[in-house]
Amino acid sequence: MTDEPEVIVRVEGRVGRLTLNRPGALHALNANMVALMTEALLAWRDDPAVELVLLDHAGPRGFCSGGDIRMLAESGAGDGAEARRFFFDEYRLNHLLFHYPKSGVAIMDGVTMGGGVGLARPCRFRVATQRTTFAMPETGIGLFPDVGGGWFLPRMPDHIGLWLALTGARIKAADCELLGVSTDYVESEQVEALKAAILNDPGRVETLLTEMGGDSGRPPIAQHQDEIARIFAGDSVEAIVAALEAADTDWARAQLATLATKSPQTLKVAFRQLMLGGLARSFAENMAMEYRIGARVAQRPDFREGVRAVIVDKDNRPNWDPPTLEGVTEAMLDGIFAPLPSADEWSPLP
Repeated sequence: MTDEPEVIVRVEGRVGRLTLNRPGALHALNANMVALMTEALLAWRDDPAVELVLLDHAGPRGFCSGGDIRMLAESGAGDGAEARRFFFDEYRLNHLLFHYPKSGVAIMDGVTMGGGVGLARPCRFRVATQRTTFAMPETGIGLFPDVGGGWFLPRMPDHIGLWLALTGARIKAADCELLGVSTDYVESEQVEALKAAILNDPGRVETLLTEMGGDSGRPPIAQHQDEIARIFAGDSVEAIVAALEAADTDWARAQLATLATKSPQTLKVAFRQLMLGGLARSFAENMAMEYRIGARVAQRPDFREGVRAVIVDKDNRPNWDPPTLEGVTEAMLDGIFAPLPSADEWSPLP
C-alpha cells in the first residue's frame, strides 16, 4: 500500500495540473480517481488564477490503460450498482472536460486506451509521442467503446472510427495525427521540457507545441484507408463481414480473424452505438445513450466472460453468448439501448 494520492492535484503557476498516479495499474481509472479529477476541475472552472489544465501521468509506461475492469466485472456479477455509479460519474467527468471553458493539454505518452481516451480526447491539445499506443479494445472483453466513443469515432474520416471500434486495432502516433486523436507530436525525450515550458508560460502553449514538435512519420493506416472506407460502409456487422470475405486480401483476412475473436453481442452494440452517436445532436445525448448501454452490458454474460478470458485466466478463449452474430437479435439490442426509468437516467453535472 502507498500513501501517495492516485491523482496528484495541484496548481503550478497559472496551470491546474492533474497527474494520474496509479502506475502499477497503468493508471486505470477507479472511482476515487474520477472523483479527485472532477472535484479539481470544478474548483478551477471559474478560478481566474487557473488559465489552463494539464493532464499527464507518473512513470514511463503510459497515460491510462482504461477503467477498473475487474471492479466493473465483479459488480456486474452482482447487482451492478457499483458499476453503474462508476459509469455515471466517469461520464460526467468526460462531459465536464468536453465543455470545459479552459484549454486542456493531455500528454498521451504511451498507452492511451479506453478511459484514458475519454480523458484525453476532449482536451484542446492532445500530444502524442513515439511511445503512444491508442486503442478502444472493449469489444474483446464484451464491453463497448464508451467514454464518448459514440461521439468521436463516427466523426473520423472514411469509417475508420468504426473499424477501430469493431476490431480494437492499436494505432501509433502518425495514425493518431491523421485521425485527429492527437493534435501534436513531440518526442518522448522532449516531454518533460515541454511540460516545464507550459507551466512557466501557459499562454504560449500553441507556440511551444510548434517549436518542440517533431515528425511522426507516414501514417500506416493510409495504405488501407480506401479499403476501410469501402468495406466498413456496410449497413450491418454482417454486411461488413461479407465485404471482408469478398475482398479476399491479406488485410481483409486479418480483419476477419480479429473480428472472430470479439463478442458478437458487443460488435453489434458498438455498431449501433456509433450509428446513433453519429446522429446525436449533443455530447450529452451521446453520453446518456452510452450510460444506458453500460448499465445493462456490465451485467450481461459476455462482459464477465471476456474479463475472465482476457484479464483473469488469460486463456484468450472466451465462450460468447450468443456465439454468433446471427444469434444477436434486434430485440436483444433494443433492450440494451432502451431508455432507463427516468430516475435512473444519466445527466451531466449541474
